[in-house]
Formats: sequence, structure tokens, C-alpha cells
Amino acid sequence: MTLAAAAQTATWTYVDGDWYEGNVAILGPRSHAMWLGTSVFDGGRWFEGVAPDLELHSARVNASATALGLKPSMTAEEIFGLTWDGLKKFDGKTAVYIRPMYWAEHGGYMGVPADPASTRFCLCLYESPMIPPSGFSIGVSPFRRPTIETMPTNAKAGCLYPNNGRAILEAKNRGFDNALVLDMLGNVAETGTSNIFLVKDGHVMTPAANGTFLSGITRARTISLLGDYGFRTTEKSLSVRDFLEADEIFSTGNHSKVVPITRIENRDLQPGPVAKKARDLYWEWAHSTSAA
Repeated sequence: MTLAAAAQTATWTYVDGDWYEGNVAILGPRSHAMWLGTSVFDGGRWFEGVAPDLELHSARVNASATALGLKPSMTAEEIFGLTWDGLKKFDGKTAVYIRPMYWAEHGGYMGVPADPASTRFCLCLYESPMIPPSGFSIGVSPFRRPTIETMPTNAKAGCLYPNNGRAILEAKNRGFDNALVLDMLGNVAETGTSNIFLVKDGHVMTPAANGTFLSGITRARTISLLGDYGFRTTEKSLSVRDFLEADEIFSTGNHSKVVPITRIENRDLQPGPVAKKARDLYWEWAHSTSAA
């Protein structure tokens, strides 16, 4: 799908108390979020009649807003219910991305911090097919994840993503699909778009949630499901070498849930059995607990 085509997929946006079809204009040149980046969002997913962990995504966007100095105006329960109302507008054939958002319209002292009273909310739902679980490649990025002292890493904030974007672009220019991004100490943090796991001798490992990257909802769900199934799972500091020597690597994220990684730098890997089991367990859980 081209970028232009993706922008034209079926879209419904709830803002200012009503639903509107399409990519609704909501920001002006003087909107605080437009030029100073005070926006947060979250990403849920609807597919095959289910919306896994939607209540957690609905709650996390409010936590992100608070962390960025915004004032949430919707409860998690209201966002949850509004989402299911909006999903009725789609034909039920294509996966839908669920994106609740808050942003500041005006600034506070000297215009730089957000004025919490000016916080606005919208919910955007749009068709976005999930990528197939055939796998993708990653290259080690020269760019690093920031710390809480330098950026609002405790929020799913829009201002964090240009850094991920440049990591992905650098990797693509070297022939990879995505980037492997490190933290400021040189430990592996995540890919440019998702959390990451490795498997060595049957032991599942993922970078410890040290505050430099978003410890995702799908990541937590996958850890829980694999642990309940009987896999040994550990969160710890991991190096690039750990990943280069892994038996298999896979990623987890809201967009496509569990996807294997089939190349890291110059090493090719096959999609592994643990990644397949993790994906199967996620699908089984999702369909057993979150049907409409």
C-alpha cells in the first residue's frame, strides 16, 4: 500500500462531540501542539471481531496526557465505549487502527508549557491492514533512545517519534526494514516501531523496562502468555551481541502484534517456533476474551 493510498483508507474521527468521516482538520498554525509538539496518543487494534486490551490502551492515553502536562477530559470507560460505537461504521472486513489522542491548543507561561485547560480530545479510527507474520529485517541504529531526564519517555508522546523515524530512515537507507535502537548506555531498547524479544536455548528474553522506551501493552501480554504456557521468560539488560547470537528474534507491538525478525545486520534467521507459539497464544487469548 502506498502512503497516498494509506491516507485515503476508510476513516472516522470523533471530535468535539460528534463523528466525522475522513481526515478532519483539527489544528491551526497557532495551536500549541502544531508548533511545540504537545500531543499524546495511544494505539489499539480491532481485527477479526476483537479489540484486545482496548481498556488498557484507553487508560494509557490518559496517563500519557497527564505525564505531558495535559488534562484528560474522557474516562477510560468513555473512550472504550466510544471506540466500539465508532467501529460499527466499518464493514468489518479490514483491520482497524484505534487512535485516541489529546493535545494542547494553547500554551501557558511564556507560551512554552501546555495550558492544561486547553486540552482537546479526538478519537480516530481507520482501516489499516496488519502486516503478515513473514518477518522483517533490522539494522543497528546509530541513534539512541532518550532518558526520562531529557524527554517524556513515560508518555506515548508524539514528540518522541521523529527520533524513531530518523532511526528507521537510516536503517532503510542501508537496506533494512527497521532499526534496532539502543539506550544511552548501549543496551538494546526496542525496534523503531515495536518491542523486541530474543530466544536462546529455549529461554525467552526481552530488554528490561528501564524507562527509556515504552514498555508496551502487547509486550506485557506476550510475556504473560508465554510464561503461563511454560516458557522461561526474563526481562534483563541485553546487548547487540546477545541478539546477534540468538536462536530467534521476534517483535511485539500494537500494529501487528507478534512478528518474527528474519535478519539482523548481516545475519539471516528463520522465523522460529517460539515466535509462532507466541503469536498463536496471542490470537487464542484475544478471541477468547475480547470479542464484541
